[in-house]
Amino acid sequence: MNNSHQFFRNVECRYFPCHLRCDPERFNCLFCYCPLYFLGDQCGGNFESTGDANTVKSCTNCTFPHEPDHVAGIIARLKEYY
Repeated sequence: MNNSHQFFRNVECRYFPCHLRCDPERFNCLFCYCPLYFLGDQCGGNFESTGDANTVKSCTNCTFPHEPDHVAGIIARLKEYY
């Protein structure tokens, strides 16, 4: 995929790819930090709760924001809150 307004891959990043389960050719860095993290267990991703009362999430195994097909869905979810 080519870099565009909905897809960006930074292969020069020292953490690339930050989730090893992803296909490096389709790994989207557009949402380097997940914009849905604040939604807690309603984010739609594959996370693990760590800490007391599920206050901290580990998104190590979640690839949701890095999959190119999810950009429109993420933007739609953000529009619900902003």
